[in-house]
Amino acid sequence: MRNFLNKKVQAIEPSGIRRFFSMASEMKDVISLGVGEPDFDTPWHVRDEAIYTIQKGRTFYTANAGLLELRQAIAENIMRLQGVAYDPAKEVLVTIGGSEAIDLVFRAVIEPEDEVIYTQPSYVSYLPCVQLAGGVPVAIDLKEENNFRLTREELEAAITDKTKVLVLSFPNNPTGAVMTKADLEAIVDLIIEKDLLVVSDEIYDRLTYNDDEEHVSIISFPGMRERTIYINGFSKAYAMTGWRLGYCAGPAQIIEQMTKIHQFTIMAAPTMSQYAGLEALKSGEQDVEEMRESYNQRRRFLLSELERLGIPCFEPLGAFYIFPNISQFGMTSEEFATRLIMEKRVAVVPGTAFGKSGEGFVRISYAYSINELKAAIERIEQFIEELKQEK
Repeated sequence: MRNFLNKKVQAIEPSGIRRFFSMASEMKDVISLGVGEPDFDTPWHVRDEAIYTIQKGRTFYTANAGLLELRQAIAENIMRLQGVAYDPAKEVLVTIGGSEAIDLVFRAVIEPEDEVIYTQPSYVSYLPCVQLAGGVPVAIDLKEENNFRLTREELEAAITDKTKVLVLSFPNNPTGAVMTKADLEAIVDLIIEKDLLVVSDEIYDRLTYNDDEEHVSIISFPGMRERTIYINGFSKAYAMTGWRLGYCAGPAQIIEQMTKIHQFTIMAAPTMSQYAGLEALKSGEQDVEEMRESYNQRRRFLLSELERLGIPCFEPLGAFYIFPNISQFGMTSEEFATRLIMEKRVAVVPGTAFGKSGEGFVRISYAYSINELKAAIERIEQFIEELKQEK
């Protein structure tokens, strides 16, 4: 029998996050700080809306682009948060999580050999999605001394005549880094000068902890709305990961082509999830704020404890991850994470799961209770004490 498998797919490495998650799930007494998923339940009023939707028999397909009422609410939400207007009829698409939007936009705009610049460490989907679309991924390795922010100099050095797309993913997974208004301002004119399309993944936009500045989207800069696909969703801010509901907004001619692919592959996002998402946007603001406050408390706790343990870590101002530097222990990220889970039953993710520039770091998620974090820190403290004794 011949090999039926696609070589491009075979060449793609499995997610390093899932590998450690699988290890943790097969062990007893493991404290898993490895998965990027809120520990909060979806708020009851959102769940009630989904139940009501089923009871009312609203179980049929919606429009391919999603319920118009939901797209209107999404457009209003973007206007409220970023002051940017989108036409819900033509410029907003409801997707199966933000991940589908990432896949759709690359497939809609990339021609063979087009280069797509993305930053590392970063979410694991950008690289394979670009490759599957036939593009050439070009990574910029972000630096700890820059607080893992993209600088104008780094971007300028990566642009070639073949560059078509720049992916921005801030607040960032796994580092927790944010790009401030000043950081974005420094690269906007370069993006316009080089005629790039920006894919801005802002799934963590509601989870920021900078007292001096709210999250700023690149779409809010003059000339950027027209050349940006803005991606967001409900998973992180509203604790709705399993509902698989996301969305994107952008120029009508690109959204039209993305909708065409969505139409032939997905049809439409689940109807009950869409009604639940509508309820979340209408009445979920207090939920978002309460969860954000809780995450911030945990973030401060972990920063304080890591400092006490002598493990350096830049201050993350977004998402729910912390990215400590473990290079002092003389091990790779993979070795550190493997020994930690095998010897102390604490699961973290090696930084290299998010790109080679993540070497020397591990990702710790603080989407876990304070009690779980305290127990994990006790075990980590024992672990590093034993490492010191080995020297």
